[in-house]
Amino acid sequence: MMNRLWGVYHANGGLLGELSYVLGKVRGTAHCALCDITHGIRMKEEWKVLASSLELPLQLVHLNEQPPALAAVTEGATPCVVEETDEGFTVLLGPQQLESVGGSVQLFSALLREALAPS
Repeated sequence: MMNRLWGVYHANGGLLGELSYVLGKVRGTAHCALCDITHGIRMKEEWKVLASSLELPLQLVHLNEQPPALAAVTEGATPCVVEETDEGFTVLLGPQQLESVGGSVQLFSALLREALAPS
């Protein structure tokens, strides 16, 4: 049974992590496709609507904010979206899939719904 979804950014959180990411983005040395989907200058309204419409809670976390069991699954595979079930964590969408939507919340939504559809 699925309990929740996790979105893991490819950046550290906190003041220093955020500052480092912004400076890296400006210099062209840092990039996170999940950041592009969820944020412009601030969190996108379209993202907030999508997140509130999902049947499962979606928790967004930075690299340094992950629970240890989640970090073990996502190491080297961020940004990503992970499903948490009673059995553990499984990556649903990896970096290439997130990159493929080009920051579009609408395209991300379709990709996520497809990944969550029963096989």
